[in-house]
Amino acid sequence: MKKYKIILSVTIIFIIIMSITISKNFFKKEENTKNTNPVIKEPIKDKATTILESLTLDEKIGQMLFISYRQENMDDKLKNILTNIKPGGFIFFSENFQEYDNAQKLISDIKSTGDIPLFLGIDEEGGRIDRLKNIKGYSYEKIPPMLNIGATNKVLTAYQTGCNIAKILNDFNLNLDFAPVIDVYSNPNNTVIGNRSFGSDPKLVSNMGLNLAQGLKDNNIIPVYKHFPGHGNTSKDSHYELPVITKNKEYLLNNDLIPFIDAIKNDADVIMIGHLAVPSITKDNTPASLSKELITNFLKNELNYQNLIITDALNMQAITKNYSNKEVYELAINAGVDVLLMPNNVEDAINTIKELINENKITEEQINSSVLKILNLKLKYNIITND
Repeated sequence: MKKYKIILSVTIIFIIIMSITISKNFFKKEENTKNTNPVIKEPIKDKATTILESLTLDEKIGQMLFISYRQENMDDKLKNILTNIKPGGFIFFSENFQEYDNAQKLISDIKSTGDIPLFLGIDEEGGRIDRLKNIKGYSYEKIPPMLNIGATNKVLTAYQTGCNIAKILNDFNLNLDFAPVIDVYSNPNNTVIGNRSFGSDPKLVSNMGLNLAQGLKDNNIIPVYKHFPGHGNTSKDSHYELPVITKNKEYLLNNDLIPFIDAIKNDADVIMIGHLAVPSITKDNTPASLSKELITNFLKNELNYQNLIITDALNMQAITKNYSNKEVYELAINAGVDVLLMPNNVEDAINTIKELINENKITEEQINSSVLKILNLKLKYNIITND
């Protein structure tokens, strides 16, 4: 019996020792686990960033180009531009819309060439700016001049006008309209704007313009508010010469700029910069479209606009008479422009912008910033699907 008691005692002691050992190891392991550095996971990249990182420099610059080609059909020259340059956008004119079936085929052919879907834009303002007015085989409700819409003083009429314009654009699978014109018609001698404006009252222009834009947006068409900082207070036409806005900054803030300030507050997606000299803001006669003082310091920093900025057409004589292509691209990009509308030669534009990067006159980071905004806007409007 004594023998069995000894064996039992030894067994109990062994079990106690083992329990203590296991407990020590457990807590030691737990302590080691607590002290181990956690695995840091890479953040999931959003789709725009992922696409951006997959692009070559040429392709990124291509996204910043909004090109035109005034022919009725796709030809080898246009096909080569679209497949090699891979522009971010295409703007259509009356020459592209001569006959319904041809126009639909041209649009389909353009869409088929892009790895990244394009902005497909048009100046469909209503009134005299109607790119479809000569088309055969397609009937649509003609849009009256914006001055007529403004005269109603009914925001619902403006909204419905936006919906009507969007219906036309959707019939052709377009996704962007260079409208509304929110210039204040403050100079009766102004023929380039004239009845394209909603009127001479800044608040009326603002209310009508924002509601027309909402009609476009509600039908998945991107509105482009133009022509910042306001083309209504001049009698000169920037297609042929550089208009100079002589009003002081305080006047502009309380008049011509009101519709743009309201558009910014309402999260305007795209603003077009006019070829207009505004010395009261820029301190010189540099066109607004090329001025860092006006675009970065004033529009972005002072008015707090952070979305997409596009130039007016770069083949207009207000620009071509006074600047070389290289000067235009350097000044515009450094000014804060994201999209270059209708550069004179798209192949030259790519090469020249790359040359400017190599010369350290602009940076690839500036290009990346603009392209990221372009891609995000395409994702917002489902031009690029966010699968």
